[in-house]
Amino acid sequence: MTIEVNGPKIYFNIPIFGGIPVTQTVVSYLLVTIILCTAGILLGKKLKKRPGRAQVLVEKGVSMLYNMVTETMGAHNAHWAPYIGTLFLSSLLGSLIGMTGFFKSTTADLSITLTWALMTSVLIWYHTIKNNGFLGWLKGFTEPIFVMTPMNLVSEIAQPIAMAFRHFGNVIGGGIIVTVLYAALSTLSAVVLNAISSNGIAVCLVVLATGVLLLIFGIQKKKFLFKLLGIILSVLGAFAFLELEGILTGVPILQVGIPAILSLYFDIFSGGIQAFVFCLLSMVYISSACPPPEEQAAGH
Repeated sequence: MTIEVNGPKIYFNIPIFGGIPVTQTVVSYLLVTIILCTAGILLGKKLKKRPGRAQVLVEKGVSMLYNMVTETMGAHNAHWAPYIGTLFLSSLLGSLIGMTGFFKSTTADLSITLTWALMTSVLIWYHTIKNNGFLGWLKGFTEPIFVMTPMNLVSEIAQPIAMAFRHFGNVIGGGIIVTVLYAALSTLSAVVLNAISSNGIAVCLVVLATGVLLLIFGIQKKKFLFKLLGIILSVLGAFAFLELEGILTGVPILQVGIPAILSLYFDIFSGGIQAFVFCLLSMVYISSACPPPEEQAAGH
């Protein structure tokens, strides 16, 4: 069994600057941007004093976002909420879009997460220079000289790289696990169905009948395990019979259901957690470069 994990597919090249490739990730991220912009326009217009359900949910979400930003970064940094919210929604929707099967998850491309991390780092450097001056920014790399300078430089470089690889690694790792599982279940389906069908119609019918009886027993006694086992045996018996009769062959029946459960974890739960962690790290790093006004005044 050979598993190939390739980079994003290149659809075509724009013939400027030596050729700019338009990949699956570019198309997916463009769609994410269009969805977020459209949702923002539709949900942000015609606001009412007596809001409907949609407006209540949006207002609740915005309030939660601003509360999280002010609690993490301080009230003076509340204006960072739109940036943090955009990062979170772009990351979450970028992970979810991979569940369609037609579009590639944007967070499974290192170029996307690295771009977000570099954006955050540039904002940190800008505000550090703005608050402390260019010489004050360089001071952090030169004191004490020959002792902390290499470590500080490594820290500045490692910060965006660590943020990017943490997000990218978790998403791509989940995708690889699901891909390997699909291939393994396809092979297992072929082995099990061949083992049943090769013993003739009688074995197929016995497996099917056993599954039906277990399913009925599980429903009557409200036993989930018996119901699940009954469904599996019934499906295997039915498909083995169809394969024996030449009606359906090579159907990877065991691929149904199991990968979907893992997809719920890796694409929804894990994707949401990684989006939150990325935004939380961004808030912590940015807030360190944007201290309260009184601390800035004391520093000067």
